[in-house]
Amino acid sequence: MFPASVKALFQWTTVLPLGAPADFEAFAKRSYLYPLAGWLIGGIVGAVIFFVPYNGLAAAFALAGVLLLSGCNHFDGLIDLGDGMMAHGSREKRIAALTDRNVGAGGVAFGLIFSLIAFAGLLSASVPAFAILIAEVGAKLAMSVVTTFGSPFREGIQSYMHARSRKYFPFLSVLLFLPLFFLPVNTVAVSVAMVLAVVTPLALVALSSRLFGGVNGDVAGAANEITRAVILAALILA
Repeated sequence: MFPASVKALFQWTTVLPLGAPADFEAFAKRSYLYPLAGWLIGGIVGAVIFFVPYNGLAAAFALAGVLLLSGCNHFDGLIDLGDGMMAHGSREKRIAALTDRNVGAGGVAFGLIFSLIAFAGLLSASVPAFAILIAEVGAKLAMSVVTTFGSPFREGIQSYMHARSRKYFPFLSVLLFLPLFFLPVNTVAVSVAMVLAVVTPLALVALSSRLFGGVNGDVAGAANEITRAVILAALILA
């Protein structure tokens, strides 16, 4: 079942051609495996940009790579969250904006803001390849946290996965983050990234619970994008 879980995870989080669809239930019962997708995506993108001599191009290629490899699914969640958070009025109106397929000004703003933060972080990184790997693994750790601790406000993919998660799953996800400490990167910076990969999604869950009464799949996807940007900025500041 473990290989099926990993295959289902990669099919869920990437557009890589991996053959016949695996049983998604196998992954839903092991959502702590999310960071493995970060290792895959960040590893592929990092290997490509490692040989790009200019940080500006490396940063642009890195962001393009993680978005394209993920099919922009999580980025779509970020845009939807932006619309929901910028909506005025009752909770019902905010939920309607969050779940509406049309893109509003709030969604465009969120997409620009966090893309610019991520780009600036990569642009300033001494080794962008290591930075994107750390940020991508951390972003997937954040999704594990949201899946476990984010109570859904309606039926959907989040409620399906949340019901199959266990409170200890994020601790297992942290274990999958730990090998990043073997990279030739300042351990303080990696430690800060690990903390932010947990604190950022928890803050997002709390905010979403206040605004929407819970979370959905869009919030989980947005946690990926927001946490990546926050980590990339923190790696420089740390």
